Amino acid sequence: MDLKIRPMTKPERMYSYTQSQQIMAQSGCIGHLRGDMGSNGKGFFTSWDDHDRDMKTDVFKTELDDVVNAMRFDPQYGGVLKDRGALSHYCYSQPESSFGNDREYGFRADTAQYAYLMRLNPNRGEYNLYIYCYRRDWLDRHMKHAERGIRFITPGYKELFRIPDGDTVRITTSTDEKLDRVCRYIDDCHVEVGNGLYHICQFAEMMERCGNTVIPLRSSLPEHCYVYVLTAHEIGIVKKGEQGYYRSDLSPVYGENGKEFVDEMNRQGSVSKAQAAAMSAGSMFGWSNPIADPANYDEQGKLIKPRHQDRGDAR
Repeated sequence: MDLKIRPMTKPERMYSYTQSQQIMAQSGCIGHLRGDMGSNGKGFFTSWDDHDRDMKTDVFKTELDDVVNAMRFDPQYGGVLKDRGALSHYCYSQPESSFGNDREYGFRADTAQYAYLMRLNPNRGEYNLYIYCYRRDWLDRHMKHAERGIRFITPGYKELFRIPDGDTVRITTSTDEKLDRVCRYIDDCHVEVGNGLYHICQFAEMMERCGNTVIPLRSSLPEHCYVYVLTAHEIGIVKKGEQGYYRSDLSPVYGENGKEFVDEMNRQGSVSKAQAAAMSAGSMFGWSNPIADPANYDEQGKLIKPRHQDRGDAR
């Protein structure tokens, strides 16, 4: 068997969970296998859920059995599913596969026709594996299209901003209620916002009719960062998605010392200069503005792709 295994990319991780019928249909999800290795870590107990029975052909079923057996018994593929000890070793030896916690590690196994997205959990007492099975060509095509991002527009089709698949927007209602919703790419003209499926123009018209506003909460931005407020000679705190800044309880500092102090505080919080610059711009000029995207700054926090010449108070 020609089986290639590697850690999942970050976008692929989203497809290792059950998603909406629309996304699973477009990405060619056949179904998923769930399993655990028992209290002693030596068992292998599984169940199967269909997502598209028409694609669960005899050829696929035979290959799925071969893939699982290869990962259980063939040392060529690391024996990843031999038992919970082997699974744990496989996960911990490849930290780049971690989802950012100690419970989820992701790997993709490809054959000529199918892709198997494995979400592994080395902990006792929990399900130790989920394997989501896809038509490889369908999955790759859908993910390639999703790289274009999700467009948010006015009812007149003017683009307001674009976010990556899986990012979040904040809807502010006419009564000032804040609703944060994860968005998923369907195609260039359709989007899932939370549990709703919309044409992008339909969504724009609904927001306008209800008096709502929508801004991106980019995953590339931190939840907060420090800024040096030049006009007030003080250290402020900017929060993602909020206008203006909050005064910090840090002592006032002046001039270049203030900027250096803020840079160090942000560095200690793993906030880059590009992120800090984008956060500052978003808090002043709006989070939908391209200058609120850290992708538009260099490593020193200098704007490299200006699209608007906004004016405002120096900060």
